[in-house]
Amino acid sequence: MSSTLWEQLRRRKPLDIANAGDSDEHLERRLGTFALMMFGVGATVGTGIFFVMQEATPDAGPAVVVAFIVAGVAAGLSAICYAELASAIPVSGSTYSYAYHSMGELVAMIIAACVLLEYGVAASAVAVGWSGYFNELTSSLFGWHLPDALSFSPIPFEDNVTGFINLPAVVLVFLCMLLLIRGVTESARANTIMVLIKLGVLLMFVIIAFTAFQADRFDNFWAAGPAGVSAAAATIFFSFIGLDAVSTAGEEVRNPQKALPRAIMGALVVVITVYVLVALASVGSQPLEEFSSPEQQSAGLSVILGNITGNSTAGTILAAGAVISIFSVTLVTLYGQTRILFAMGRDRMLPHQFSTVNPKTLTPNFNTVVVALVVSLIAGFVPADYLWDTVSIGTLGAFITVAIGVLVLRRTNPDLERPFKVPGYPVTPILTVIMCVYVLTGLELFTWVVFLTWLAIVLAFYFLYGRRHSRLNQAVMEDSEVQS
Repeated sequence: MSSTLWEQLRRRKPLDIANAGDSDEHLERRLGTFALMMFGVGATVGTGIFFVMQEATPDAGPAVVVAFIVAGVAAGLSAICYAELASAIPVSGSTYSYAYHSMGELVAMIIAACVLLEYGVAASAVAVGWSGYFNELTSSLFGWHLPDALSFSPIPFEDNVTGFINLPAVVLVFLCMLLLIRGVTESARANTIMVLIKLGVLLMFVIIAFTAFQADRFDNFWAAGPAGVSAAAATIFFSFIGLDAVSTAGEEVRNPQKALPRAIMGALVVVITVYVLVALASVGSQPLEEFSSPEQQSAGLSVILGNITGNSTAGTILAAGAVISIFSVTLVTLYGQTRILFAMGRDRMLPHQFSTVNPKTLTPNFNTVVVALVVSLIAGFVPADYLWDTVSIGTLGAFITVAIGVLVLRRTNPDLERPFKVPGYPVTPILTVIMCVYVLTGLELFTWVVFLTWLAIVLAFYFLYGRRHSRLNQAVMEDSEVQS
């Protein structure tokens, strides 16, 4: 007997078939805890920390240091929830898979819309940002950069600067695609090298900035008040959104039930430590009013170093670190996108080609090429300013779903093995939902319109294709045929 529409929308993927698929739809467990932790750091420490100080410091003043901690705690609450679900359900797909197992097929598709928007648009926006840093670096080193026609999209924004295509952004996406196709081990190794370089560059900044440190620059610490701190924390929060990338690798990790929570929490500790040190060094090294200068709006930390040292060498090194940093962010973000689509293809919510794996490299090559083509088109022809807010709404939707998933699975599957459990349950997941909803209320109407339009497209695809082709639906139909 066929199931009703309501039953189809609520059907949950059983935990005992978490990896169900054909023989060519499985990934190999090759990653260790350290490489996985570097994925989290690589996806998180990117454009935000290199340029967020001049955005957040005018709001909070010296208390921007506290704002970094507040934003870190908000992201940390979500990371703790991710750690529990990742240890209990160590599969590809991250939030999409957790929702499918805990809340059913319709919710899984809604969350798929969120995370596909998050990863796809984030990769595009970051690639556009990389283009600007790349031109800045080549100009500093060689006195030459690409012409505007090859550096900007044809769509104008605030500066009304247009071009034919943002070529560096497109090239970056395809370089990451080639690396991902070579295999997850090679990608993880390259990411680890890039992460260590950018952490070294940020450590260089901290050391040099502390040579100009003056404690009196922290006078009137709370002058901006709670409103200033919360406004700065909202800005800073989106510097932490890459932590969920760790959970997308659940199916390619050795000893995942221990490695996943350790990597998530380890990445969180590294990121918060680096961010707070950079904030302390920045505020202590120059007067507050200089953070609002037009020069720092475009050059960020490199200007601070130039002012301290009196030459451009350190700033050029920092710009090079930013170029490497953004490369690793793009790489890990594209990786996360491909693994979510892989899980959806294996569940037959997408055509099965998205879950086929190359027998030599053990990577989903078709999937990776499709993602690269779409992301490169967006990066090449859409300005980053149109993209960033849509990243945040997808991320917050994913964070809320994970927190609710913890609550639901504790009730529906109390005996499920959980090598890591959320401390302070149920307060921690509830606080996560409250904080994420609070941040969502600050998003502009245009962002909601874009998101709801995208959600309508995804749900239309689900009702026309995914609902009928779903692996769970096929199982129900086969049972019906057997009974008849």
